[in-house]
Amino acid sequence: MKVTILGSGTSTGVPQIGCRCAVCTSADPRDRRLRASAMVEVDGVRLLIDCGPDFREQMIRYDDFRPIDAVLLTHEHYDHVGGVDDLRPYCAFGDISLYGDALTVNDIRTRIPYCFRPNPYPGIPRITVDEIAPHVPIYIKGIEVVPLRVMHGRLPILGYRIGRLAYITDLKTLPDEEWDLLQGLDCLIVNALRHEAHDTHQSLADALQMAGRVGAKQTWFIHMSHQIGLHAEVEKTLPSGVHLAYDGALIEV
Repeated sequence: MKVTILGSGTSTGVPQIGCRCAVCTSADPRDRRLRASAMVEVDGVRLLIDCGPDFREQMIRYDDFRPIDAVLLTHEHYDHVGGVDDLRPYCAFGDISLYGDALTVNDIRTRIPYCFRPNPYPGIPRITVDEIAPHVPIYIKGIEVVPLRVMHGRLPILGYRIGRLAYITDLKTLPDEEWDLLQGLDCLIVNALRHEAHDTHQSLADALQMAGRVGAKQTWFIHMSHQIGLHAEVEKTLPSGVHLAYDGALIEV
């Protein structure tokens, strides 16, 4: 399995507009973070996790124009679904299936209703949206994907387990029954917004505590703001096997 981090940033991206802090003005490319998204490739199947407003730029950088077999959506916030219309070039390979919970599916239908009309306008993305639920596996070309229940503050959203990989973003708390689904991981990818506590996202300390409890062979932090600090400096402080992700990072699982 191969995971490419397409974006490792939070909703504002990094640099943040108007900010002149050390991170936002850093020359280190690892400090430039597009909105959070990842491409998972397993046994020839490509699964896109989230499709935010930076999707077009991410795929130009990714530079590998091949079919996307499914899009797994974590939730309906704009930084995770704002690029769905930009899937249209990939419809040259056929219709694209999007998966999400009921709230996300309804939001997509409302956000881009022109994709679902009986006589759609020529050139729109040809997509379908399928409602899924926590703990009920779905199978995409034989690849099992298990949705997880994640709490984004008071908002229930989804994470995903694919084989021995778990991808979780925008997590603040995890219901007790979900921890069993995180056993035996080779790789955990999870959010760490900043050092200070936040109402709806894990802090770096929260994420480190989770990494220790899960005990995956490797853990990568995503969905980071400029307040996380300089990549090069923070990376030095992390325990063995734990890393800050960055845009373009390639993770072998």
